[in-house]
Amino acid sequence: MRFNELIAGVRSDVAVKVYGDNFAEMQRTAAAIARTLQGIPGAADVKIEQTTGVPVLHVRIDRGTIARYGLRVADVQEVVAIAVGGREAGLVFEGDKRFPILVRLPEHMRRNLDLLRTLPISLPHQEHERKPHRFASLGTSTAPERPAFLPLAKLAQLDVLEGPNQISRENGKRRVVVQANVRSRDLGSFVAEAQERIEQEVQLPLGSWLDWGGQFENLVAAKKRLSLVVPGCFFLIFLLLFSAFNSVKHALLVFTGVPLALTGGIVALWLRDMPFSISAAVGFIALSGVAVLNGLVMVTYINQLRREGVALEDAIVQGSLTRLRPVLMTALVASLGFVPMALAIGTGAEVQKPLATVVIGGLVSSTLLTLVVLPALYRLLERW
Repeated sequence: MRFNELIAGVRSDVAVKVYGDNFAEMQRTAAAIARTLQGIPGAADVKIEQTTGVPVLHVRIDRGTIARYGLRVADVQEVVAIAVGGREAGLVFEGDKRFPILVRLPEHMRRNLDLLRTLPISLPHQEHERKPHRFASLGTSTAPERPAFLPLAKLAQLDVLEGPNQISRENGKRRVVVQANVRSRDLGSFVAEAQERIEQEVQLPLGSWLDWGGQFENLVAAKKRLSLVVPGCFFLIFLLLFSAFNSVKHALLVFTGVPLALTGGIVALWLRDMPFSISAAVGFIALSGVAVLNGLVMVTYINQLRREGVALEDAIVQGSLTRLRPVLMTALVASLGFVPMALAIGTGAEVQKPLATVVIGGLVSSTLLTLVVLPALYRLLERW
């Protein structure tokens, strides 16, 4: 999970990243994607990135009312900010240490909306209200004196609303992530089906787009690397065989052990109901080397017997019987060494089990087919 987080910023196998500008629309899109993923076979632990749920004090100021009293929006906001958040009013010195004096309401009052609504807001003082009206002496009535303070409830509406928990950004754009793990299914086919279903069922708002990440991002990168590594590996194996035999014919003959081994690895994965993965691909690469080694041991000895003057049929039979034990020992040592990995259930088992399964299954098939098929192919090739 930590490697997934380092690679793509999430800890799940698959991450669908929703980018856009309108946060509310992005959340609705993420919810629709999560519902689609939950309906796909193999999806597990589907969840949306927590973006809301923090209580926020919302102060909606009546601009018309404060304008009649000569107040500014900043005047009301300042009172609320001091009462709830506090403001530094001075310093206390203790030797070399100094501590700020913070003025704010006590905790129980800050949590009480009714008390906050009674906060007194000081009104601006106007000089003409102090002067007596010039018609007062004629007996006319004067305007009532305006109060010096008004409660906050008369100037603003206070509510506690659910606000954003976090707003994540990536490459300068807002982002909401839908995460899912994959169980009992290979990652590649799951993502292919998910992409098709989301494209059909989810309508993206204007200005939004999707990006796929998580372990799937690592899978795509690994596929690109393996598309170069695997052919290069096979070419090097063939080059080494050619250098050993100095013959393209015998090098190709021994190289037939590779497809024989790959067949056993695929069957072993199928029997254990395990999907093909990157670790299984690495196991196939390791398996190819060991499978070729078995054929190399047998063909080298048969060639040695023929150089000594032994007839073709006798050389094949004698070479196969003589090299039976070395071939079995080579296969058994590698197979038994991978058994603990194939049976692993602890941390890292999801990486160890496919690799070990491929190697064990491939060596079983490669060994059996090498002992039976390779001598027959050698006989046909030499007669031809």
